[in-house]
Amino acid sequence: MNDILPILLSILAALVVLGGLIPVLMKTRKNITRYPGTRDANDPVLPRGGSTAVEDRPGSVADRTAPDGADLEGLEATEVPDNAAGLEVIPVETPLPVAGRLVRLRERLFRSNNVMGKGLLALLSSDKIDENVWDEVEETLLLADLGTEPTMQLVDALRERVKVLGTRTPEQVKLLLREELIKLVDPTMDRTLNVQRHADRPAVMMVVGVNGVGKTTTVGKLARVLVAEDKDVLLGAADTFRAAAAEQLATWGQRVGVPTVKSDVDGADPASVAYEAVKAGIDQEVDVVMIDTAGRLQNKVGLMDELRKVKRVVEKLAEVDEVLLVLDATTGQNGLNQARVFSEVVNITGIVLTKLDGTAKGGIVVAIQKTLGVPVKLIGLGEGADDLAPFEVEGFVDALLN
Repeated sequence: MNDILPILLSILAALVVLGGLIPVLMKTRKNITRYPGTRDANDPVLPRGGSTAVEDRPGSVADRTAPDGADLEGLEATEVPDNAAGLEVIPVETPLPVAGRLVRLRERLFRSNNVMGKGLLALLSSDKIDENVWDEVEETLLLADLGTEPTMQLVDALRERVKVLGTRTPEQVKLLLREELIKLVDPTMDRTLNVQRHADRPAVMMVVGVNGVGKTTTVGKLARVLVAEDKDVLLGAADTFRAAAAEQLATWGQRVGVPTVKSDVDGADPASVAYEAVKAGIDQEVDVVMIDTAGRLQNKVGLMDELRKVKRVVEKLAEVDEVLLVLDATTGQNGLNQARVFSEVVNITGIVLTKLDGTAKGGIVVAIQKTLGVPVKLIGLGEGADDLAPFEVEGFVDALLN
C-alpha cells in the first residue's frame, strides 16, 4: 500500500497540472475564420461554415513578419458565423440613410443644446446695449467653452455691426449673430472623410483618443455610416489592453456585416494587430480599413510613443489617410490639451465630438478648430447606433440659436 501511494499522488498531481494547462492552450490556439463572401472576382474564397488554421493558410499571420519588431502572434479575423457552424447568427442591421440621421441629430440638438444661443439673443435684444450687456455676452461665450480668442473676435464683430446698423429687434439680432457664428465655425474647412479606395489599396483610418471618450463605439457607428454608403469595410481591434475591447468591436462588426481582425492573446502588440488588419484589407481589396486604438492619457510619454509606432508600422504597408481624434464634448477646455498632444504625435486630420448633448457647450467646436486648425467632421448626440452624423456648420449654428 505504501508503495502505491506515491504513484497515486504523482498521477493526481499530473492531472491537476494538465487540467490547468488545457484552458491556456485553448485560449492561445491560433485560428482564423473566413471573410464573408467575395469582395471581387479575383479574391480567394475560403470554405463556408468552417475555419482554416493559420499555419495552413498561405500568406497567413504565421508566415509574415511585421516591421519594427511588431509581434503578429495570435491574430484572428472574425465575422458573423453561419448556421452551418452550429452557432447563433447575429442579424445584420440596416443603418439609416445619411439624410435621416442628419434630421434626427438636428432635432435633438434643437431640443437640448441651445442655452448659449438663447442667452445671447436675450442680451443683444435688450432695449439698451451698454458695456454691462457686452460683458455678459462675453461671459456667456466663455462659459460656453468658446475660448478667449474666438470670444473676443465674436464680441468685437457684433459690437461693430450693432453700432453701425443700430440693430435692436430680435429678428435682426438673430440674423447678425447667425452670420457671425457661421464665420467663426468656418464653413470653408474641408469636413469630408478621406475614405475613398485607392487604385491598389484601401483607405486607412485610425481612431485615437483618451480613455472613456467612446472610440470603439465611434468606430462601430462610423462603420454603419460607411456600410450605408455601400463601402466594403474591415475593422482592426488594436485596443489590446482594455478588457473585452476587441469583442466589443467585433460585435459592432457583426451587427453591420463587416469582418474584424483581432488578437486572441491578452495584451498583444497593438502595432501587430493594426499591421495585420491593413494587410488583410489589401488582400481582400476592401474599400476602408478602420483601426481602433487603445485609450491613452496625453501626458503619458510611453503610451504616446506606442501610438506613434502603430501609425509607423501601418505606413510600412499603406499611407494612413485619416486620423480621427475622438473627444468628449462635455470635457470642454480640457479636451484642448488632449487635442494638442495627439495632433503632435499622429497628425490629426479630423475631430469627432461625442456626447454633444444638453450637458455639453457648443462653443467647444470653435475652440478646437481655432486651436488645431483641424475641422470637426462628425458629431454624436447619444448612445443609439445611428446617433453619429457629419458636422454641418449652418445646421449646428441654427440649432444653437433656436
